[in-house]
Amino acid sequence: MLRPKLSLVIPVYNEEETLPELDRRLSEFLSQLTLVGNDWEVVFINDGSRDQSLTLLERMAAREQRYKVISFARNFGHQIAITAGLDRAEGDAVVVLDADLQDPPEVVTAMLEKAAEGYDVVYGVRRKRQGETIFKRVTASVFYRFIRAMTGVDIPVDAGDFRLMRRPVVLTMRALREQHRFVRGMVAWVGFRQTAVLYDREARFAGETKYPLRKMIRFAIDGITSFSVVPLKLATWLGLIGGVAAVLMGLALLAINFFDFGQVPGWTTIMVVLTFGFSAQLLMTGILGEYVGRIYEEIKRRPLYIAARELNFQGDGHAVRAVHADREHDGPVNSY
Repeated sequence: MLRPKLSLVIPVYNEEETLPELDRRLSEFLSQLTLVGNDWEVVFINDGSRDQSLTLLERMAAREQRYKVISFARNFGHQIAITAGLDRAEGDAVVVLDADLQDPPEVVTAMLEKAAEGYDVVYGVRRKRQGETIFKRVTASVFYRFIRAMTGVDIPVDAGDFRLMRRPVVLTMRALREQHRFVRGMVAWVGFRQTAVLYDREARFAGETKYPLRKMIRFAIDGITSFSVVPLKLATWLGLIGGVAAVLMGLALLAINFFDFGQVPGWTTIMVVLTFGFSAQLLMTGILGEYVGRIYEEIKRRPLYIAARELNFQGDGHAVRAVHADREHDGPVNSY
């Protein structure tokens, strides 16, 4: 079977309000995409949706055989859903975009043009972020710059997962199987020739964000701990600061006694030092716990995801193929 020129990978989680409009936009865009003609596929990953998203995806796949669907056995998370799409996408170029239409499909044309110039990765950089609060914009801006400084990896600033990857990059990404995934950082880490395309990020078409504050914090922690050991080095710096503070305090007490400045109660000083020491210990215990927890997750060697159902994929000759979750990690297609 000939490989399609373009694969679109679209994670879906509770997007029943958006899918009809996404279907319309994709149909209109792909029918006019002269760079690849009709040689394309769209891989939807249903990430354990609890609404009617899977039903809508089934109808879309029944109408269009180039719409392929992977349905997870439960919710595994956005980054894992992207991973599943990259695992199964067969295009010479693979583009990851969100189902909420904040990443306009029409920008893919500019990405393909850049890829034709010889670039292996073309990532979308947000010029404007419509429909987002000031808090979200500020924290996102700080996060991208902070993680870039912390990790030493050239992670593009103000770029999400909306990007094009050529086949060699996708195959390289398939070899990276860590449990806690930060895909945009992994793409930056693998290298290859990369460039940017500027675009205006639209407001969500319908529904609510799938990244509330709690998930944003978890995502930030995953990004930092996946690419940096700098937090572990905080123990050294806190120890040095505590040691210098203890020496200065000792000198100050000696001076007070030597020059007979009088008795100083010292209760406040003692409490401040004790509080600082205890908080530093708890902070480092928490940081160590994050890294140890990731080691624990990795050594269990569990599959990254379990596909309960797949639609329109080649294999047993059926348009709908049930995939059972009772095989080994490195065996068949259902567990990865």
